[in-house]
Amino acid sequence: MHVLILGGTTEARQLAGLLHGTPGLELTSSLAGRVASPRLPPGEVRVGGFGGAEGMAAWLREHAVDVLIDATHPFAGTISFNAASAAAAARVPLLALRRPGWAPVEGDAWYEAGSLEEAATLLPGLGRRVFLTTGRMGLATFAHLDDLWFLVRSVDAPEPPYPPRMEVLLDRGPFTLAGERDLLRHHRIDVLVTKDSGGTATAPKLTAAREAGVPVIVVRRPPTPEGVQVVTDPESAAHWVTQHPRWGARVQGAP
Repeated sequence: MHVLILGGTTEARQLAGLLHGTPGLELTSSLAGRVASPRLPPGEVRVGGFGGAEGMAAWLREHAVDVLIDATHPFAGTISFNAASAAAAARVPLLALRRPGWAPVEGDAWYEAGSLEEAATLLPGLGRRVFLTTGRMGLATFAHLDDLWFLVRSVDAPEPPYPPRMEVLLDRGPFTLAGERDLLRHHRIDVLVTKDSGGTATAPKLTAAREAGVPVIVVRRPPTPEGVQVVTDPESAAHWVTQHPRWGARVQGAP
């Protein structure tokens, strides 16, 4: 049985670890290739795009993929919709693995935004020293805000266009609460911008912001493609694979 995981997330690596070495199971993880030195999961790994939904469907057929798991980042919306189209075209069962989103608690000052553009519109009214943790790919959206100062944290160095008054912090989670407290205090941050990535690796910044009374702009997630089954943890995804009828047919010799 051949399982393809669209990965690049912690949950994708954890799922690959749970499935790797299972007798009768061939495992391939696919990474987008946007990070220079990604953390590789166990098993076979391919890097790069598929060429849209049609290219992915062709890859599924060519490599006889039995089930497809979309464990990409919650904001990797394009590939999720491509996966849904490709799975339907190739008649391959699809499961989405999505970590739960964050929810505000008492003391939070959250402002929801439907996009990075909306977040950029909200920013000038909330603060002057911005901790921007939305990744390096969308910095052009904030490049016109030349009267604000930005601390940008990303895994790899960003490329222009980006805000003219900016300091870059190259780092990779998980982050600690003590570290996030120090960062906000040292840089005199008065507003935080983040995507609702969910999970625990980067959540301490939200606690640190709440403690410091710093408002947070939270960019909402794009929707999951309609009709796609969703689970929220790697264990449930692994169970789905090993209990799927195709597992019985391919591995156990069922008719």
